[in-house]
Amino acid sequence: MKFIWMISNGYADSTCMRYQQVSNRFAHYITQRAIPWDAIFTFDTLRDFQKESGLILASHAVRGLSRYLFKQNRIKRPIEKPVQPLPEVFEEHLDYYTRIKDISRLQMLRTRKTLTAFGDYLDKNSIMLKTVRIKQIDAFLAAHNRNYVKGTCGMHRSILRGFLAWLHQNRILKRNFAPLIIEAPVFAQSIPPKFLRSDEIRCLFESLIGTKIIELRTAAIIYLKFYLGLRPKEISRIRLDDIKFKKQEICIPDRKNTNPARLPLPDRCIKAVAAYIMGGRPATDNRRLFITVRVPYRPVLPVTVSKDIAGAMKKAGLSSTAYWLRHTYAQNLLEADTPFFEIKEMMGHDSIQTTRRYLHVHTKLMREVLFDDESF
Repeated sequence: MKFIWMISNGYADSTCMRYQQVSNRFAHYITQRAIPWDAIFTFDTLRDFQKESGLILASHAVRGLSRYLFKQNRIKRPIEKPVQPLPEVFEEHLDYYTRIKDISRLQMLRTRKTLTAFGDYLDKNSIMLKTVRIKQIDAFLAAHNRNYVKGTCGMHRSILRGFLAWLHQNRILKRNFAPLIIEAPVFAQSIPPKFLRSDEIRCLFESLIGTKIIELRTAAIIYLKFYLGLRPKEISRIRLDDIKFKKQEICIPDRKNTNPARLPLPDRCIKAVAAYIMGGRPATDNRRLFITVRVPYRPVLPVTVSKDIAGAMKKAGLSSTAYWLRHTYAQNLLEADTPFFEIKEMMGHDSIQTTRRYLHVHTKLMREVLFDDESF
């Protein structure tokens, strides 16, 4: 019956013939040794038969026969290779994965195999799971995926993402490294988005100590840019009425996605904006927050916002642009486990796909800064 099924499902005649020959040899083997029925389809019996017969296809044929008999309810379970016990936390994840996900037996075996390799890597390099770093995860994937095709490499990354996310949810890892496991082509972008290192951010803010009108205005602009990720156009259009000092929030009515946003305003932003209003903003009836420093006083243009930020960065010895701050803001949201949809709204994107592409900027440098350097 087994071989009739194989033929009906399109197996080659030569394959069916070889499998039948192996099965006949296996039947002769168990008969000679009088192996009881409940001990026939076990891994130990298969191993002994394969060792004695020397048949290359013994494992495939006999295990295939056991799976067929299992589906026919002739045996209690098919032949399965003994599973290598994993550390307790790995087994807990696999148990959760089995209960929650509707996965196939093959997918479970693949998951276990990948996690086993990851566990072996940690042991070999004396790395504790709770102290693992993103560079070490990268090193494991680079070594483990070396001889696999692209699709299999993607499967390995997906399995590891799920495990790392689960570790973070259960507070075994302080940080969620899952979003940072990305495929190699992302690192090959011709012009990848730029980020400020933590020491560069500190240097920039420490340089904002001037008391001139343009210096106070620039400081307020940079605080809003860094802590809220606003575009130059959005900053240039902020009105005095948009800022609620008592509630510590700001309304951004004119966004690219046409959805007004009400965002919390950090203390540092409030102090910088207040310093500009009280100590530098020209007296004018215009309700825009940021005003030119010379008469006739007018609202600043988006290009002025960008130039102010670029000038401050140059003063601090940095070769960067205004958008570096927006990129850093986006990654800080992701590092804080903010959902993609919330990031989309806070960034003012009109499409979630834009947000996903925008956040494909996890260069090796960014990951070292956000995950390994906690000094800022």
